[in-house]
Amino acid sequence: MEETKLTEDNEAAQTGGAEAPQVELTEAERTELAEIAEMMQVEDAPAPSALERHLDLAISVADLEKEVTLRLKRIGKTLKVDGFRPGKVPEKIVRQQYGEQARYEALNEMLQKTFNETARAQNLRVVGYPNVSEKAPEATGTPEILEFSAVFEVFPDVKPGDLTGVEIKRPTLEIGQTEIDKTVELLREQHMRYEVTDLPVQMDDRVKLDFFGKRDGLSFHGGDSTDAVFIVGEGSMLPEFEKVIIGMRAGETRSSEITFPEKHYVKELKGQTVTFDIHLKEVEREVLPEIDEDLAKAFGIDDGDVAMMRTEIEANLRREVKKRLQEKGKNHVMDAILKVTPIDIPKLLIQRESQDLMHSAIEEMEEIAGVKAKNLPIKPEWFAAKAKRRVGLGLILAEIIKDNGLKAQPAQVRAVIEEMAQGYENPEEVVRWYYAEPHRLTDIEAGVVEDNVVAWALDKAHIVDDPVDFDELMGQKAPPAAVTKSPAVTESPYEPESAAVPESREEEAQ
Repeated sequence: MEETKLTEDNEAAQTGGAEAPQVELTEAERTELAEIAEMMQVEDAPAPSALERHLDLAISVADLEKEVTLRLKRIGKTLKVDGFRPGKVPEKIVRQQYGEQARYEALNEMLQKTFNETARAQNLRVVGYPNVSEKAPEATGTPEILEFSAVFEVFPDVKPGDLTGVEIKRPTLEIGQTEIDKTVELLREQHMRYEVTDLPVQMDDRVKLDFFGKRDGLSFHGGDSTDAVFIVGEGSMLPEFEKVIIGMRAGETRSSEITFPEKHYVKELKGQTVTFDIHLKEVEREVLPEIDEDLAKAFGIDDGDVAMMRTEIEANLRREVKKRLQEKGKNHVMDAILKVTPIDIPKLLIQRESQDLMHSAIEEMEEIAGVKAKNLPIKPEWFAAKAKRRVGLGLILAEIIKDNGLKAQPAQVRAVIEEMAQGYENPEEVVRWYYAEPHRLTDIEAGVVEDNVVAWALDKAHIVDDPVDFDELMGQKAPPAAVTKSPAVTESPYEPESAAVPESREEEAQ
């Protein structure tokens, strides 16, 4: 039975240009990637979709042949064949060379038109493109008619649930002197430097050394290095190797047996015992800068005023905390909306979103970690749960926005941009930069719409204040950004919950 697919070719996203820099992965990162590759080998069979639909399509053989003949005539007008003048090639030769192509194109066009008209007549909101299979001639009993079966999914009918009285946590945090002091310390750590010391190695020291490893008396690939530099305790070396280093002084040499873990990323070394000769060349220790004029200038305070630096840090910290509290609260709202709104989600949309998430993860690994992701067995199925959540929220939020008129208003967009601009040296320049190109407002408008949804939900729900820990909220060893001189605005760490919902196949065809 022949199958005709009215689908667009899905080409895998390819990353071009220069190769990403090869950043050395830590021992823990290598092992984790190896474990993930082993874990994600079993795939569950996809469950049948509740949104799957079937349509029967019929194409007249006479109409099809008429269309094929018209196409062949158009081809024949410009066809060049040795021995014939252009446009004078016999129809039989044209049909021999292009008949199959003309029939394929004509049939697909007629099927597409018939499918769209039938789906529109039945008010079906089709997701993507259908899979169309031709029925066996003996099953139809009508040789003058070609019959097909189209299988596809439709968008669900979404009815947002009632949030009245539903408990939603609102994260809260008061910024005081303690939080500001912590942020100043993080700023000092950010500008930390290393100085050579003759003291014994301890955790967080940066060391330079040579090592030479032997397994069963023989050297092995990757078992030796000259002038290797790493920070003790960061995980770039085996923990057992670092234990040998701790306590050594520059100029000292040690020999020690080290057993590789059973889950080591190199198969040949799993559980193997290796003897390493280690020669320590240099030890450097962290030195934190003083809270003085130089640190203030490094933060972006031109005159080095320490009091002004603390004022700027506090202002930036309050903006960052406000943003993170809003993002955390937004996630609570999205959880509540999903909980009260049962929804069937088209498998095709989940597959597409999974592919997008996979490609984003690959790009991030290549750009940030320098990993050759093409050599990793990454599969879109790993991202299916997150994709399902994003697509489901996208469908639900689209309905909530439409029913309640929650589109972004120009004044709201302006207010968000002006608030963001306060973290820059020239706020007016940042505002002008955004409004110079309309597409730059897209992400801001999407964020405003989500904020409108959050406000709408909280107005209906039962709000419970939920104090959060400062360190947990910030979640990273980095202080708020220094005063920025460029209007090139950095992206928010928040990843929007909603996903873009593609138009239906019917709407695409119009």
